[in-house]
Amino acid sequence: MSAPFTHGPLRVWSLPTGPIQENTVLIAGQQGQGFLIDPGDDAGRIATLIAGSGVTVTGILLTHAHFDHIGAVQPLREQLGVPVWLHPDDRDLYALGAQSAARWNLPFTQPAAPDHDITDGQTFTAGDLTLSAHHLPGHAPGHVVFRAPGVVIAGDTLFQGGIGRTDLPGGNHPQLLSGIRAQLLTLPDDTAVYPGHGPCTTVGHERRSNPFLQ
Repeated sequence: MSAPFTHGPLRVWSLPTGPIQENTVLIAGQQGQGFLIDPGDDAGRIATLIAGSGVTVTGILLTHAHFDHIGAVQPLREQLGVPVWLHPDDRDLYALGAQSAARWNLPFTQPAAPDHDITDGQTFTAGDLTLSAHHLPGHAPGHVVFRAPGVVIAGDTLFQGGIGRTDLPGGNHPQLLSGIRAQLLTLPDDTAVYPGHGPCTTVGHERRSNPFLQ
């Protein structure tokens, strides 16, 4: 099992899953409680990661509902016995998961409806870990990012050298750029950014070098 990244008292694991290599994120504090974010595929590999980490997962949080971010939700919510949280503006996308995956000829298990809605500014606490959710649409209508001191789980908003696609249904390019500037680029330069695809980066690196943000 890969070692976690550490940010002060926080530990973060990022595991690429499925044919689209979507990053599933596990985050925990020092007390060993945490959240699973965007379990996209490969439920067995994610379960192995959780078991090896020793983390007690208290909920599944979704940045948004594109099929490559929700493909392992159902088996893991059942195995872990935890609720699933999603912003209500992405419930329609969530319900279309199987239909969207079929367009790519990819296997997919349609998850049952989310248990709870995420609201802008909501906080999620597990032991000594607290995450705050911030609505950042543009890639998807109900996209949120999750922030903790020194860390942001960015989903498909900001990547190393790129930004999320805005040519999908519900996409809005100016809205995404505005949200990135307001919600992410206002964070300290050394804030670690865990994107939904590709390697980890930092706010400062993307502010200086991301061609979409110049």
